[in-house]
Amino acid sequence: MIQKFFITILLIIPLTGIIFNSDGLGKRVDREIEDEFQVNSFEHQGVHIRKELQEKLPSEISEENFFRLKSGEKILGYAYLDKAPSKTAEFDYLVILNKDLSIARTKVLVYREEYGGEIGSKRWLRQFVGKSKPSELNNIAAISGATISVRSMKMAVKDLLESIEILKENKVL
Repeated sequence: MIQKFFITILLIIPLTGIIFNSDGLGKRVDREIEDEFQVNSFEHQGVHIRKELQEKLPSEISEENFFRLKSGEKILGYAYLDKAPSKTAEFDYLVILNKDLSIARTKVLVYREEYGGEIGSKRWLRQFVGKSKPSELNNIAAISGATISVRSMKMAVKDLLESIEILKENKVL
């Protein structure tokens, strides 16, 4: 009976809400943030976005997957967690943004396919660093054998940057 209750709860919880806390992903995300901003401790605060504004965003952004990162009272930047489709599954990814909302780091956290995992290479992901506008993603290099995952990651980041522009226009960020 108790097992059924817990299984039911796990199925009900939105996946983006548990990304930060389960399967060791939370620790991996924390390490990436600590490494990027060279801090030993920080806090993440979900960014509140009104429902009517959420509906206008190309990316699904909510307090559950978009976080303001702070160390004391100092804002370090932002973090966005989501999933993107690959050929037959999905992969989990992280985008860390600087205070100015340019991309500081991207990371593929979990890739579930046999092929296309090359999109997780630091060398390929470095192409996103410094980008802050969707149009800046036009020159992201392809990877032979990972075409679907490359397009998916590029589209996911493009949608995120478009969403950030809308959030800035609406003075959320």
